[in-house]
Amino acid sequence: MTNIYSIVPSIGTPELIIILVLVLLVFGGAKLPKLARSLGQAQKEFKDGLSESANEGDGSEGASKATGSDSSKGAPGKNGSA
Repeated sequence: MTNIYSIVPSIGTPELIIILVLVLLVFGGAKLPKLARSLGQAQKEFKDGLSESANEGDGSEGASKATGSDSSKGAPGKNGSA
């Protein structure tokens, strides 16, 4: 099996500058802060999701207690009271 890094060359500074200029031309200067903010939020949500799935997979007592206590209360309106 060949190493992927031996096939694909690394990206250097000139390539990064070209990519950044193309992004600036496509999205425009006014939308770049919004784009960066949304990418940061997406990255944060992705990391939170990974940590949640890791916590669920380890079988810790805290995770099972938290889910058990929520299910014992019941949803409003389910038992006839509002």
